Amino acid sequence: MNQSLSIPPVATPEPKPLNIHGTQLQDDYAWLRDKGSPRVTAYLEAENAYTSTAMEGTEALQSALYDEILSHIKEDDVSVPYRDGAWEYLTRTEKGLQYSRFCRRAADGSGEEITILDVNLLAEGQPFMSVGTLGVSPDGKLLAYTTDNTGFRQYRLAIKNLETNETLTDSAERVGSIAWAADSSTIFYTTEDEQTKRQDQLWKHRVGTTGNDVVVFEEKDERFNIGVGRTLDRRYLILDCSSHTTSESWFLEAAQPDNAFALIAPRVDDEEYSLEHRDGFFYIRTNHGAEQFKLVRSQVGNTAREHWQEVLPEHADAPLEDFDLFQRFLVTNYRERGLPVLRVFSLDTAGLPTEPNDIRFPDPAYTAFGEINRNFAATTYRYGYQSLVRPASIFEYDVATQQSTLLKQQEVPGGFEASRYASERLWFSARDGVQVPVSLVYRRDKFHKDGKSPLYVYGYGSYGYALPLGFSASRLALLDRGIVVAYAHIRGGGELGDPWHDGGKMMSKLNTFTDFIDATEFLLAEGYGDRKRVAIEGGSAGGLLMGAVTNMRPDLFRAVLSHVPFVDVMNTMLDASLPLTVAEYEEWGNPNEPEAFAYMRSYSPYDNLAAGTYPAMLVKTSLNDSQVMYWEPAKYVAKLRTLKTNDTPLLLHINMDAGHGGASGRYDYLKEIAFDDAFLLRELEVE
Repeated sequence: MNQSLSIPPVATPEPKPLNIHGTQLQDDYAWLRDKGSPRVTAYLEAENAYTSTAMEGTEALQSALYDEILSHIKEDDVSVPYRDGAWEYLTRTEKGLQYSRFCRRAADGSGEEITILDVNLLAEGQPFMSVGTLGVSPDGKLLAYTTDNTGFRQYRLAIKNLETNETLTDSAERVGSIAWAADSSTIFYTTEDEQTKRQDQLWKHRVGTTGNDVVVFEEKDERFNIGVGRTLDRRYLILDCSSHTTSESWFLEAAQPDNAFALIAPRVDDEEYSLEHRDGFFYIRTNHGAEQFKLVRSQVGNTAREHWQEVLPEHADAPLEDFDLFQRFLVTNYRERGLPVLRVFSLDTAGLPTEPNDIRFPDPAYTAFGEINRNFAATTYRYGYQSLVRPASIFEYDVATQQSTLLKQQEVPGGFEASRYASERLWFSARDGVQVPVSLVYRRDKFHKDGKSPLYVYGYGSYGYALPLGFSASRLALLDRGIVVAYAHIRGGGELGDPWHDGGKMMSKLNTFTDFIDATEFLLAEGYGDRKRVAIEGGSAGGLLMGAVTNMRPDLFRAVLSHVPFVDVMNTMLDASLPLTVAEYEEWGNPNEPEAFAYMRSYSPYDNLAAGTYPAMLVKTSLNDSQVMYWEPAKYVAKLRTLKTNDTPLLLHINMDAGHGGASGRYDYLKEIAFDDAFLLRELEVE
């Protein structure tokens, strides 16, 4: 640590007690919520200055890490083209440019490739630029797209004429999803409530008109968000309404945009379903009577639950995560022991699946998923595959021959050789006896199972989200320095289906934190790491994880990297005016209920900070974050400064021009990674 480091910024406590259910919550730093006020801005800037001073001496390391990471990235690159109608679409990145270009060319090979959207041009003069969604009209003449230039994930709709390259005057604000009707002149889009950022209204717009948009659907239940899309066969528009635990869908013939949407089946609490269409039947993935989900179907005219006919039964030990439906075949995505399996079924003349063929994969820890497949009449299926040691690849599977062909494996320059690295998939017993998986990757010649390696453990464990075990060029900088990298698949995630999620949410949330601690202890006991050199990382809900486990076991960790952390659980969840709060009751609980309040209060990181020693910590946030407001980590750090009794670094870095995901430009993002890595390497005393 820099010996000349100045006194950190001081956030003046201003007590704001709140008494609820007989318990007093003391929020001394609530004034930091006053975004844009001179004193808050000055305080945040002072925190950034303090962090910069604390990181003095690492500039050369940051620069070397950036160059090293960049050396493993192919800066001039192009995606595998995919066909949609009469066109092939692809994405290009070019050396020196922060953003991508979206391009297309005629599928028959005639004509030249043209750029339909250059994000670099959109970003000119902007500190941040993100494209939310893209949608080309069925006739291929118009492009609808949304952009956010602040990081607050508030997107503006624009429409571009691809024949004249002119951007039309048509626009809308706070847009989420979009879907074109068959006439290529009607577009449906969803918008969010300005205060809570909940997608709650569906609008219909005629291209070329102004001020005539009409609301065709409004969702009143604050737990639910809506989204609109289109079936692969282009026959129907689908409106989805979903909370964290419940969903329902509505449909409309794409050729009849002036008709009303019709309900598939009314929502039932704790039941979810999603659907596709083929030859007069809706095929529906659902947990109705099937905790791990099954596939059913019903005729378009008889969609109520009593008419659902089972197509594929539930597998108790293999959750059905998703499916892709084509004219001639069906692909399901199951998870077996937490890892994806793509199962391909040919369809008989009645549209029912025949004997399956599984697409399986060679690595012990990997991710696999359906790629962009836009041709309903296809006889091949594109899928993506990558692992902790194998770069991202796109394959095309021939349903008739049952053979996969590699279309592209991401090139990793800079001397990368996959054989230098090894991955493992292990299981351990949590303290309550439940078996929990953990995945590892390390460099073979740098690792000996002797308990002397620096260990880095990543976790999330919320929302039923399964950690993707993909390849990372930036991770090589850690592996090449001998760090063992581990991913803990703790309860609250989705690796083992809904029961795994349920085992780490609501009144079982503490399992998420104890699983992570037990995973770390297991790895140390097995010789995968040095007990004195353990670093951990998590972001958003994973930042809650970081705060909770650090409070519970500050002795176990040497360094903590916490991105946009959800650490002020009680104050946030008690404020229903904030974005997402009411919908989150189904994940964390409703603190207005005494039992839930007491349980959430028992682990909320901000409320459980206490005097004592803490690991080195780098806490990162963004001023325009719409998911976890910047003041949560700012308040957390301010309070911890008054309680921490040792001299390990406690750093807060605020990106003043970004949102939940950090910097939007690819080079800027790599600089953020190099900064984080420099912090970890310094604290772990890695050369």
